[in-house]
Amino acid sequence: MELAYTDEEEDFRARLRAWLAHVLPGLPPKPPPDDWPARRAYDLGWQRTLHDAGYADVHWDASPTTRLIFLEETEIAGAPYVGANFVGLLHAGPTIAAEGTAEQRARWLGPILRGEEVWCQGFSEPDAGSDLAALRTRAHRDGDSYVVSGSKIWTSHAEVADWCELLVRTDPEAPRHRGISWLALPMDTPGITVRPLRTLAGSAEFAEMFLDEVRVPVGHRVGAEHDGWRVTMVTLSFERGTAFVGEVVACRRVLGELARAARENGRWDDPGLRRRLGVLNAEFRALWRLTQWNVSAAEASSRGVPGVGGSVFKLRYSHARQELYDTAAEVLGPDALDLDRAWTLDRLSSLSYTIAAGTSQIQRNIVAERILGLPKGR
Repeated sequence: MELAYTDEEEDFRARLRAWLAHVLPGLPPKPPPDDWPARRAYDLGWQRTLHDAGYADVHWDASPTTRLIFLEETEIAGAPYVGANFVGLLHAGPTIAAEGTAEQRARWLGPILRGEEVWCQGFSEPDAGSDLAALRTRAHRDGDSYVVSGSKIWTSHAEVADWCELLVRTDPEAPRHRGISWLALPMDTPGITVRPLRTLAGSAEFAEMFLDEVRVPVGHRVGAEHDGWRVTMVTLSFERGTAFVGEVVACRRVLGELARAARENGRWDDPGLRRRLGVLNAEFRALWRLTQWNVSAAEASSRGVPGVGGSVFKLRYSHARQELYDTAAEVLGPDALDLDRAWTLDRLSSLSYTIAAGTSQIQRNIVAERILGLPKGR
């Protein structure tokens, strides 16, 4: 399918493209990938630049189509990725915009947009990763506060975050998908311990987080008490529906670079390799069309929240990305073992995509139950 753009949307694209061409050459160099305090400062600086130019609110105040154009054009232009702002801009911010009170939106959305505060994600636990509804971190009500104890793992950007979107169990007697609440946790609250986790690629954007009698104001709960699972589905809809748009554009660019590299080093003569590159080209063209379809569906919804089509996208994109970088390793040959090459690090990173944002097994369950109407397993 082709997504039809209005004259106003095409004008937005042209203005954004011209602004990017003007501002990007003057940006400072990016800090080393393993220096997260420096990367936080760099990412917040870029977000302030976007804010001052009037482009900061595209992740929730703009239409899904405008958001798609923004993510596409910034990736094509080579603009900085959201980086440490990932959770705030693409997960917590859109969720608060859709589900928060007027006071909550006023408190948290502005600092995210202005590049003043970083958020992390406190969803997964050691015994509740893929099975998120099995989370055990407890929060009991004590007057105007929740007292939270438990642990989280794979907590994105916890080491440099100001706030955490935190899932807790507020009713341990309720069925698994009930009795959960979505809280905004200040990361400077007493009782929080953060231990960075180093990935296979050598970076430390994840951490373990331990919570020992941590007090969180009741006013920091987004949505009703015990209604956190529904609110979380809104968060995950954004994560699976539109958060990967820029990465699809990047993968299509890498695919073209792979074809050129294969021609230069002689591997293009292998018909099997050419066939794989052709299949990947079709895969990513189809994924881009699916992205446009998901955006059209979000446009038609009352709040601009992506639907379950995001799970179809996430499922296929995760595997296509791994196949892309496996093919890159074949094109590079022995150079695929060189950790100083970007494609090598991207290949290591791609291994996590069938786990991150919901495993492929979970996505298949969602597709089977919510799209195909198959019965739940027992």
